[in-house]
Amino acid sequence: METENIKVYIGLGSNLGDRAGNLLLAVRGLMEAGLHICRLSAIYETEPIGVTDHNSYLNMVVEAEIINISPSQLLARTLRIEYLLGRRHKFVQAPRTVDIDILFYGDTQIKSQYLQIPHKQAHKRRFVLVPLAEITPHFVHPVENKTIYEILQELEDFSAVVRWNAIADLEEDQIHQTQSFSKSSSS
Repeated sequence: METENIKVYIGLGSNLGDRAGNLLLAVRGLMEAGLHICRLSAIYETEPIGVTDHNSYLNMVVEAEIINISPSQLLARTLRIEYLLGRRHKFVQAPRTVDIDILFYGDTQIKSQYLQIPHKQAHKRRFVLVPLAEITPHFVHPVENKTIYEILQELEDFSAVVRWNAIADLEEDQIHQTQSFSKSSSS
């Protein structure tokens, strides 16, 4: 039996619950699903696109190698991870504990009812391109025929994508907890 190693790029996002914990659990799920993790981008805090009442997202990109896992098998495995991590609503722009998107599967191009590779929005979204450019700026998008770096430089999406600071996030949570405690104590 011939083995085929494919390099894949997967986008992860979360805006519900322990966002960073959800991303790390998704990475662990990918490893348990047979992916060999090569590189992880930093985690970025990003503003929601197209909605105003959602919490900000944490996003990152994973570079992995897979052996003898077809695109449809990879999709099934990512959907299972999403489900196990509490994602129940698959409609567009729903808040989510975790969102796992197959961005690239080598240079393969697929367009079916259930799967489009490269991901149809990857080249249009700053929250995907910034972490992707961090780990593979010279990867050539198989449809756009430009590097990730070139696409990012030409991008018209100016949404906020900021490297996440876990310490600042913890301090903000502590301030909110202290304020909540003070309000309940004075009641």
